[in-house]
Amino acid sequence: MSDRIRLSALVTPESGGQRLDQVAAQLFPEHSRSRLQGWIKDGSLTLDGRSVRPRDTVYGGEKLELDAEREVQGDWQPEAIALDVIYEDEALLVINKPAGLVVHPAAGHADGTLLNALLHHAPELAKVPRAGIVHRLDKDTTGLMVVAKTLEAQTDLVGQLQERTVTREYECVVVGVMTAGGKVDQPIARHGTNRQKMAVMVGGKQAVSHYRVISRFRAHTHVKVKLETGRTHQIRVHMSYINFPLIGDQTYGGRMRIPAGATKELIALLREFPRQALHARRLELEHPVDGRHMSWEVQLPEDMQHLLAMLREDGELAE
Repeated sequence: MSDRIRLSALVTPESGGQRLDQVAAQLFPEHSRSRLQGWIKDGSLTLDGRSVRPRDTVYGGEKLELDAEREVQGDWQPEAIALDVIYEDEALLVINKPAGLVVHPAAGHADGTLLNALLHHAPELAKVPRAGIVHRLDKDTTGLMVVAKTLEAQTDLVGQLQERTVTREYECVVVGVMTAGGKVDQPIARHGTNRQKMAVMVGGKQAVSHYRVISRFRAHTHVKVKLETGRTHQIRVHMSYINFPLIGDQTYGGRMRIPAGATKELIALLREFPRQALHARRLELEHPVDGRHMSWEVQLPEDMQHLLAMLREDGELAE
């Protein structure tokens, strides 16, 4: 990948009368409008060789030229952390994230994150904002994540996520026996008093989750959830809101449910399950370069497979 981005285009007569940043976004759709505005302001994107302002009007016939350096983003350090790579090409990286891995450095997690691992795996990601991360999974949620390896791929994937054309399917194990599937369409915002939590709140951002039953047990249910939106903690908040919190969820979990007559092994497992029982199983999107439809699926991690096996066994023993 070159260390410079060089592009040029002519402003069409039909674009006359519009703002420069609007036209630039139309002519260079592989880059976000905010990124283009930054390049206009620092003189990397010129109009007929002149430095101009994002709000300046174009008239048609002018030449837009971009000559920008791919800048290193942030001062994060590469770390040799093993990654389970499911797919990789020049534009995309799809990984199966393990439990316990924080996605992005933050207070209390300055290193040892997925971002640090990505910089070691693909050093060119230092030139892409957030090392190409376009969506997140909670620290203790497992499963599929897509990472963009170029600025252009990142802009395209962010657009697909905003347009809700990316399919993300999860599996979880919840407390309580669901009778049927359904939809939760409830806005989510940061909790009013506990800033570490999210909650269903009037005036929050729209959040839509579709869920259906995979299998039922005596006091629990194995559920598939398909996201329409991608809010922080969305599945955990929505399942708790409808009174079916995830097993092991220390933040949003409710009262534990132990089936009558359960074995000591199952009781211990339900009490000590170390994380929310949530896994991003399936991911579908359009390739940002050639538009072909792509999909990936990864099986449940061992801890969730063991949990489901114990719940099935409990149901069989009780019959």
